[in-house]
Amino acid sequence: MKIALVNPCWSYEGSIYFGCRHEHLPLELGYAAALLQDQGHKALMLDGLLQKLDNDALAERVAGFDPDMTVVTTAPTYLFWRCAPPELRVPAEFLNALGNRGGATVAVGPHGSATPATTLRKLGVDLVVRGECEEIIARLAESEDWRAIPSTAHLDDGELVCNGGNHASAFVDHKPLEWPADWLANHWHHHHRFDENRRGYGAEVEASRGCPYDCSFCAKIDFRDAYRRRNHDAIVAEIDRLIDQGVGYIYFIDEIFLPQKALLEALVDRDVQFGVQTRIDLWKPELLELLGAAGCVSVEAGLESLTVEGREMLAKRCRLDTEALAELLIKTRRHVPFVQANLIGVVTDDKSLVDYWRDRLISNGVWANEPVPLYPYPSSPHYRRLWGEPDDRAWERAHEHYLASFQSFSDLQDKQPLPLPVLEDACCNA
Repeated sequence: MKIALVNPCWSYEGSIYFGCRHEHLPLELGYAAALLQDQGHKALMLDGLLQKLDNDALAERVAGFDPDMTVVTTAPTYLFWRCAPPELRVPAEFLNALGNRGGATVAVGPHGSATPATTLRKLGVDLVVRGECEEIIARLAESEDWRAIPSTAHLDDGELVCNGGNHASAFVDHKPLEWPADWLANHWHHHHRFDENRRGYGAEVEASRGCPYDCSFCAKIDFRDAYRRRNHDAIVAEIDRLIDQGVGYIYFIDEIFLPQKALLEALVDRDVQFGVQTRIDLWKPELLELLGAAGCVSVEAGLESLTVEGREMLAKRCRLDTEALAELLIKTRRHVPFVQANLIGVVTDDKSLVDYWRDRLISNGVWANEPVPLYPYPSSPHYRRLWGEPDDRAWERAHEHYLASFQSFSDLQDKQPLPLPVLEDACCNA
């Protein structure tokens, strides 16, 4: 079977999207391609940003391949499934350009996982995968009746048919990924890195998946939820392959990079630098020192709120008070060139207190961003606390609430994001 795997050419004009807008490796498609090739199928993997192809050009590449099935992701890589652009404008643009030349069409990503019916209708695809996608894509390629595969959904005479719940990949036994040399040559971006000592290409690696915590703001209920740790030898082999291809910086996309002494010790002996996102309250001082010695140059610490009350509101389950957290962050900065305390706008937080702690952290070399407004993603506990289970208007409801609740937005976003129907009007079927 011939399967095209497409990460479309992303653009974000008018979007609330506050993830990184540079190129990143599409790990979910990389895993799927490896599984498909192991089964003897022919996989064409395309990435608009890394290959410098717009969506029309991507559609022509797919049409020339003449696939039996085309898979398109609705978020720009696994790294950003939890904070995806709410609008489906970009994948719809690619699918409209492709027309009926791609065989069966399948959408993967957070939209179909949380809201399968509306995703099917907006994109006009034959099927959506619910949950983590790589193993389901491999099963689709092996099946004569793809509509019967678990963790998928389709429309039958306009009515939604779901085959079971969302899929959680085994993940732990994924083999080392191998990326095309020309993709890495176009990946000069070092994600979440702000020091000047850059060398080599950038890349993304996944050492673990999921998170054992259930913070209210985190969109992970429908995908990448249960915590799993990947096979150590596979991670190291993948990193060694990247180093051999000229990669000098790796960003671990793990939802929560927990202290892994064996991995850190392996990285000490390798000529590569890296960045992580983590919870600083889970690290002991000696492991923070090892983190720096291993080559870590960027830590994104999910603090979210600078008050105990704010962290409780966000269900952080943090045992440390703000003083102790601040001390840990400052200790981390002694070993790592860039440390950020991620902050979310929490209505209960007193502004003067937030300003005090921000000033204290910044004066000690730790960057604490202006609190970012909280978007109620349909796959987050926050959304479900407000409105219950997501329905066909979940993304519109979340978007309207967000735009109505805030007068200013993150400096990563467009200053005045557009309503969702406006963003999707030109492309989507609904």
